[in-house]
Amino acid sequence: MKDAPEEGDRVAGTPHPRTNRRLIGQEAAEAAMLEAWRGGQMHHAWLIGGPEGIGKATFAYRVARFMLASGDPAAASLDVPADHPVVKRIMAQSNSDLFVLRRVITPERTTLPSVIPVDEVRKTVGFLGSTAASGGWRVVIVDSLDELNTAGANALLKSLEEPPPRVLFLLIAHRPGRVLATIRSRCRKLMLHPLGEAELSRVLAEVVGLDAETPNLAEAIAASGGSVRRALALLDPEQAAVQGATRAVLARLPAIDGTALHALADRLAAGGEAAFTAFIEAVEDYLAAPLAAPHQAGAARLAAHAEVWDKLARAAAETDAFNLDRKPFVFSVVASLAEAARR
Repeated sequence: MKDAPEEGDRVAGTPHPRTNRRLIGQEAAEAAMLEAWRGGQMHHAWLIGGPEGIGKATFAYRVARFMLASGDPAAASLDVPADHPVVKRIMAQSNSDLFVLRRVITPERTTLPSVIPVDEVRKTVGFLGSTAASGGWRVVIVDSLDELNTAGANALLKSLEEPPPRVLFLLIAHRPGRVLATIRSRCRKLMLHPLGEAELSRVLAEVVGLDAETPNLAEAIAASGGSVRRALALLDPEQAAVQGATRAVLARLPAIDGTALHALADRLAAGGEAAFTAFIEAVEDYLAAPLAAPHQAGAARLAAHAEVWDKLARAAAETDAFNLDRKPFVFSVVASLAEAARR
């Protein structure tokens, strides 16, 4: 759709992680990776977890550049000079020792698919069977595990089970707890944290290029949960309006305001991918709220929200994959939430 990002692994309005050499606020993760490398404890697969928009993909590309540039064990950081041949090849997507699994637009489809096709995942077999062009390491980045269906996850698992030597898997997950257990068990988990407000301000200014006088910038940063992507969404009038309308409908549950609900559904049916994502995020925030005070929510409410969360994820993927009418989806989600609110 016209407002969909050009690439499925890039936050709209920001540089692609393969071109962004700046990582702000994730020093602890970088230190953990360097410590493993220096100590000869480099696990073959790393599960890089944390909310969307906090720098996980940027971090993964930093690690990839470092490893493919024959990482110096004495290095103080993962930085690789901008003029290094590896950096230039990765930016040009021409480094044969790096394989990236992500959602892409193909000649057969003009919009981004909701999942990474299993046929793409199976291409890792050919990559892993080849010899490193440089004679050194090879790196596989998966961005993200959340976008693999069951078939894709099982295909990836086969590659993880018996990896060739000197191959590094960097697996990005926005919800690592929902990753296939057999994949999690084969990875070292490395969690990245949401950015602090000062760190997020720096990213928006120094990486994204936003002016400090951007209207509502401070409010967007405060409400973003430490995510660059969410901050930018809150600065977009359409996405902010959808989130506001969604929150207004959800605030009245278990009662349903039919007029407001139909207006919201009409808006999403006519809107693009960004508006649909804004609706999903507002619903996810509503579902996650009881987790902050589980003793107050009660077991029944928590179980009901978990049930709706699973249903939401499946239905959203199907709606996107098959280009289904979004109005029935919105009605179904709100009805399920109303039922959960009565428990």
